[in-house]
Amino acid sequence: MNQVKIHFLGASGTVTGSKFLLETPGQNLLIDCGMFQGLKELREQNWKDFPFDESRIDTVLLTHGHLDHTGYLPRLVKHGFRGKVIGTAPTLEVTKIILLDSAKINEEEAERANEDKYSKHNPALPFYTVEDAERTLKLFVPVEKDTWYSISEDIKYRFKYNGHIIGATFIEIELFGKKFVFSGDIGRQEDLLLFPPEKPEWADYLFLESTYGNKLHPQESVSEKLIELINTTIHIRGTLIIPSFAVERLQTLMFLLWKLYDDRRIPNLPIFIDSPMGNNVLNVFDRFAEWHKIPPAEFNAMQNRMNIITSYKETWETIDDPRPKIVIAGSGMITGGRVLTYLKQLIDEPTTTVLLVGYQAEGTRGRQLLEGAHELKFFGKYYPVKAGVRHIESLSAHADQAGIIDWLDKIKNTPENTFLIHGEPTASDALRVKIQDIYGWKVTLPKLFSTVEILV
Repeated sequence: MNQVKIHFLGASGTVTGSKFLLETPGQNLLIDCGMFQGLKELREQNWKDFPFDESRIDTVLLTHGHLDHTGYLPRLVKHGFRGKVIGTAPTLEVTKIILLDSAKINEEEAERANEDKYSKHNPALPFYTVEDAERTLKLFVPVEKDTWYSISEDIKYRFKYNGHIIGATFIEIELFGKKFVFSGDIGRQEDLLLFPPEKPEWADYLFLESTYGNKLHPQESVSEKLIELINTTIHIRGTLIIPSFAVERLQTLMFLLWKLYDDRRIPNLPIFIDSPMGNNVLNVFDRFAEWHKIPPAEFNAMQNRMNIITSYKETWETIDDPRPKIVIAGSGMITGGRVLTYLKQLIDEPTTTVLLVGYQAEGTRGRQLLEGAHELKFFGKYYPVKAGVRHIESLSAHADQAGIIDWLDKIKNTPENTFLIHGEPTASDALRVKIQDIYGWKVTLPKLFSTVEILV
């Protein structure tokens, strides 16, 4: 028998910071390497010492490229990790874009904090630098999905298509004859851009996301909601600001808006895309056409319809543009990015509408707006909220409770344990009850930084 220690180093009892370490007699594998986002007490965890010697980690396997699954990588490398970072080719391309963007934002925020003296640290230092990110990229190793790869005589892994975002997978790891399945983030059956997720057929130990473990996505018409908001924006001669994740959500919104325009359901008002990272992700869609459903001709027509902003000067020209307009800008939970520049200038205008289009984690500005905050703090100052705030939940790229339950239905065996991760406690607990009722499986809700030892 071999002892395997499972370290829950993130996304346990919370949604972000995905990191799961498998410590085995021969190899130490880290599944995902994400940053904590949201609540200050979680963000502060990013700065604390990693609870395992980074130089002893042999391999990192990435389910997909989102920051809360990859954003800690440069920090890991900075502190001694020298192994391989393995993922599908589009996942590594998305990760590259996100890490370089994140590093640049970290550097700019530290610089701004030092200039405006609003940090309690003197000097304020970036979480990691562009140089740290570039060093990390040298460790990237792309692999094919659906193919088994060996790490050692007793350990092999395979990536399987999972929807959610371009390149995303769940990961199957065979460890001393037992199969460990990490769901990553599960996509939706009906997705505008992506194919339905594939499903695992066997899992001895299952690590399952539970972000929407207590919710069903509303059966709302996103198109009708967008038409209504756009017509209102035209009527009040205002600005519709849509904070958006650069990967998937941005492309989905672009496709939806282009379709509405192409079908003559909305007028020809200007649509500005202000997300340097999102522009780069469009190139990933272009290069990896087999990973999504949009025909090349439609994809090109969609891009041509939008005003793609490429400089900060154009950002200010857009803010000053008096026409009714739509602005889509990063980031999706308003934790940083270009959207802050727009909100700084326009959030106190009653003619502004902010449309939130995805999951808003605890402690983010997006969640504050959703809960009716009368002011928002950024760049060290408070700004009054006079803009209207709307929310479309059904654009989420995550499976809801029914989608997660459906994703499990091909598993032929009874897992020895199912660990619910990547969810706030109420969501995870609701999913635990549902899985036990339907499948009768043993389900565990691991606590952050806990360790489970198993013999295989």
